[in-house]
Amino acid sequence: MRRAGLLGVPRLRPWSWQAFVLGFVVVAVSAMLQGICVALGAKLYFAAFLPSLFVLGLVAGAPAAAFAALLTVPLVWWAFIPPFFQFTPLSSANADSVNLFCLLAVLLIGLADLCRETMTLAGRGGLKSRGESAATNSQ
Repeated sequence: MRRAGLLGVPRLRPWSWQAFVLGFVVVAVSAMLQGICVALGAKLYFAAFLPSLFVLGLVAGAPAAAFAALLTVPLVWWAFIPPFFQFTPLSSANADSVNLFCLLAVLLIGLADLCRETMTLAGRGGLKSRGESAATNSQ
């Protein structure tokens, strides 16, 4: 593991087996949190998974976060959408929830990847100027 230049966040290489194991663990922990939320009466099926995807994208990279998002959809369909622990055809409202999760997951993973790249650049000292830029071109 390497240390990021910002906030001291430990980072994993994006395609390493450790990143994918972390993705599996994050999905399992998020499922437990979501189970607690459902037991308390919440009907937001993907609420616990979205923040964890962003954090996973920062720590382990976009491939592990995409893997976790792909694991999340069938898990939520099976465990949290009534009837519980059965795969049944989705209603239009549940299909919309899955589609919205997929859209938000793509956006959050992309944002996490941009933040990860920014932390890498900041850790290396930022961008270096390469002489004259186009904005200061004296013609």
